[in-house]
Amino acid sequence: MLEILTYRKSAPVSALRPPSLTAARYKISQPLSATRLCQNRPPAAVMGRKLSPPCDTAINPQAAKPMSAPEPKLNLVATSAAEPAAPARKRPRPGERRVQILQALAGMLEQPGAERVTTAALAAKLEVSEAALYRHFASKAQMFEGLIEFIETSIFTLLNQISERDGSGLLQAQKIVSMLLQFGERNPGMTRVMVGDALVHENERLVLRMNQFFDRVESSLRQVLRSVAEAKGSSTPTVDANAQASVLVSFIIGRLQRYARSGFKRSPIEQMDSALRILLS
Repeated sequence: MLEILTYRKSAPVSALRPPSLTAARYKISQPLSATRLCQNRPPAAVMGRKLSPPCDTAINPQAAKPMSAPEPKLNLVATSAAEPAAPARKRPRPGERRVQILQALAGMLEQPGAERVTTAALAAKLEVSEAALYRHFASKAQMFEGLIEFIETSIFTLLNQISERDGSGLLQAQKIVSMLLQFGERNPGMTRVMVGDALVHENERLVLRMNQFFDRVESSLRQVLRSVAEAKGSSTPTVDANAQASVLVSFIIGRLQRYARSGFKRSPIEQMDSALRILLS
């Protein structure tokens, strides 16, 4: 039961009665829900007038409940801040964009039947402008040279590890061939560069550099196979080693070429053990 009748939260009680009356004379003896009032007027007995006709409608019981403080309006700025903001685009670190370009180029070369890669298509894949590409590479030929440099560094690092760890020349030759073919299988885009498919209509120095790459591989094979020929008592170990190294390099290129031409479906390492046993017998 409310002791003092208030009609508006913001208006004081004194504003709802004549100045000469006190709050005690406005004390209500029955619940507000059962009281019928009209236009916030005090009782007629108090005012000295006759009772006016009752109002047509009674006060809604829900209106008798104490008025709660108005809910604050949502701040649009706060609402938008509460939503997950789009992640800010990070600026690549020095050298990181260069790696991204080479990775995107290798990825485009992995598509079976891919046409000649253009800088416009490469820039679109990276969502940058062509000018952004040329800030890291002077030409598309330099981009392919970046891939060739990656191939050379990876292969010859592994080749040196094989030469240092394995004492048998025959085992070294087998591991070198297997390592090259496994590298090609795991890097289809690099395979197209190694066999020259991706270098058609590109700068001639790229093809020359890949030819030099396989010459270095053949030279490494000649060194390990010479010791094998000498151990077998060959009268011409150098000739035998050169012939075997040439056959092995041709085998490597042929397997990689077939892998690329098949749309990367024919594995270059299938029946590897049997093939090497025949070639190195």
